[in-house]
Amino acid sequence: MNLPINFSTYTRTLLGKEDYDGLLEALGQDSPVSVRLNASKRELSSIAIEGIVPVPWCATGYYLPERLTFTFDPLFHAGCYYVQEASSMFLEKVMKQYVHAPSVMLDLCAAPGGKSTHACSLLPSGSLLVANEVIRSRSQILAENLTKWGQPNVVVTNNDPTDFSTLDSFFDVILTDVPCSGEGMFRKDAGAIEEWSLDNVEICWRRQRRIIADIWPSLKPGGILIYSTCTYNTKEDEENIAWIQQEFGGIPLEVDVPEEWNISGNLANSDFPVYRFLPHKTLGEGFFLAVLRKPDLEDIDCRFGSAQRKIAEKKNKGSKLPSPNKEVLNLVKDWIVNSNDYQLMTNDRFVSAFPQSYFTELGKLQQTLRIVQAGVALAEMKGKDIIPNHALAMSLIMRPEIFHTEEISYEQAIAYLRKEAITVSDTSPRGCLLVTYKGAPLGFVKNIGNRANNLYPQEWRIRSGYLPQEVRTL
Repeated sequence: MNLPINFSTYTRTLLGKEDYDGLLEALGQDSPVSVRLNASKRELSSIAIEGIVPVPWCATGYYLPERLTFTFDPLFHAGCYYVQEASSMFLEKVMKQYVHAPSVMLDLCAAPGGKSTHACSLLPSGSLLVANEVIRSRSQILAENLTKWGQPNVVVTNNDPTDFSTLDSFFDVILTDVPCSGEGMFRKDAGAIEEWSLDNVEICWRRQRRIIADIWPSLKPGGILIYSTCTYNTKEDEENIAWIQQEFGGIPLEVDVPEEWNISGNLANSDFPVYRFLPHKTLGEGFFLAVLRKPDLEDIDCRFGSAQRKIAEKKNKGSKLPSPNKEVLNLVKDWIVNSNDYQLMTNDRFVSAFPQSYFTELGKLQQTLRIVQAGVALAEMKGKDIIPNHALAMSLIMRPEIFHTEEISYEQAIAYLRKEAITVSDTSPRGCLLVTYKGAPLGFVKNIGNRANNLYPQEWRIRSGYLPQEVRTL
């Protein structure tokens, strides 16, 4: 691996010769493959694969002995698991140690959705997650992955960090997996090596500080900020944590970590705790994380920078959201469990469900942000027909007994995911049917007698027309 000279010089000085040589050796090896199961949809006992090893810091994370053909695994498309780098699953340790009550959480730089789907599974019952992505095309990918994960308590937004500055003291937890120079991705992404430069590091740490300054007012006093990067240098890591301390009074917090995990600490001769994953010490890619608490109002004094002292007191009023047609509501509400816990809404021809307990907060978000999706899309109205939405099939709030279920084979599942026509049994009733693979919902078809119209989203289909000679799936 041909690393940039400036990177090698800096990192050798940072780590020392022995650790740097170990890092180089690790970067010459294949990247480990890891997945995180969606325990609400699939348990490990249902997976038959030799050589699977648990990720120590994640109860549902597993290292695989080899990379599987994920694109051709129907359970992947059903949201039964997510392919995620193991080091980033360390979010679980932070959440379990510091987030115990129902919370409103922001994942600021969320696409493609690894940490967002993880946060969905970790947040206490009765919480709300706002997952944001500034790039429009990537926000659609984020929405797709969160839809497949199936949790209803999610809002997906497409905004710049500065747009959150008016949501004063809105979030209990903010995760900022900030854009960085990507040094920790060199093994997985050759493009990251080509793009790296000292100038880019300079651009990144400045951008990261702007991002933190933009979103800090929206964190509640006493709230938790989780800061992470996939890079090694201290400018984007320890020096930014020190800046958050000095400028905003952020209080670094310790995370309980067993020594045998070989997670490295602070490399900048500072006394605050940080957590570094170095590939030659821990099985994963380069990752950095720190946790800070925003001081309570009574802790704020003139020691801190000007940004902290500008916390606004104004409160946003929730906007009134549209209500659905009563006839549609009476039909669709029977499709979901605990329907009284959800507010049903119409948007053009679609009906969606959103947690009633956070309906006011949704109104405030709509006043400020570009909403990509909120809650669960339940149905689409086409003329006189009410068609169940694919998001309903993916959701954990669907009542599966409402729909006739058609279990299909692997070959049929791949055809369905390519949005090809499939055949259902002669005894199946006409109308919308739920198709499943190994018991996991894949989506809906509309049986019209001589064929079944495929209702899988066109933009999500498997575009590849070939099937590998050897298919390896979970």
